[in-house]
Amino acid sequence: MPTRTELRADCSSCFGLCCVALTFSKSADFAIDKPAGEACRNLDDAFRCRIHTELRPKGFQGCTVYDCFGAGQEISRRAGKSWREQPGAEMFAALPILRQLHELLWYLTEALTYKGTESLHADLRTALARVEDVSRTTDLAGVDVMAERAVVNELLLKTSTVVRGKQPKSKERRGADLIGKRLRGADLSNANLRGAYLIAADLTNANLRGADLIGADLRDTNLSGADLTNALFLTQSQVNAAQGNAQTKLPAAVTRPAHW
Repeated sequence: MPTRTELRADCSSCFGLCCVALTFSKSADFAIDKPAGEACRNLDDAFRCRIHTELRPKGFQGCTVYDCFGAGQEISRRAGKSWREQPGAEMFAALPILRQLHELLWYLTEALTYKGTESLHADLRTALARVEDVSRTTDLAGVDVMAERAVVNELLLKTSTVVRGKQPKSKERRGADLIGKRLRGADLSNANLRGAYLIAADLTNANLRGADLIGADLRDTNLSGADLTNALFLTQSQVNAAQGNAQTKLPAAVTRPAHW
């Protein structure tokens, strides 16, 4: 079973793949246009970002919210040589695929830590072993990621239902459009916010304890003073995309972003 450490990005062990493989489109998230396969102008010869500590003020907010879930270093390890020493097309194509598989591994690993889900552990471990096996294939281009997601998502949904318990309809907000909504101090504990659009919503001092936030869009969401203790399936990239402060309570698996 993979550990959380293995599923965390380690840029020091990567050939800067996300700085080359991905497309940048000039916007509020990226200061430049950059096609896939072309190295970002900020990437140095040692595969490090020249402006790593200044990404946000220099217009590269998108870089600060990207998380490869350890896929970058794993692909680099398998390749052995960087894209500067050999054709990198295969590495670049593998990154988004392995990233998605590692994300599934992260969720499954987290699901096994939740109390009260013992009846689901056998199925969760089976799915975990399956995705881990698929992630090790040498032909990542042939992986049907959508099919893998469908199986895992069903298990994660069951896990969420068991952990959160029966909730009133007011807390069933799956996929809800809550963009810019004023939800200061709202009681959203144990709510289903899977895939909810919370862009720029005001959740100051809101109670989000035990809420399912898998896939929720938290870009510029104000989480100042909010309580996200034991929030389900919350990732570092989601937290990095939001706004918060020293009073925001976070699950143990994520860290407080430097820009808060």
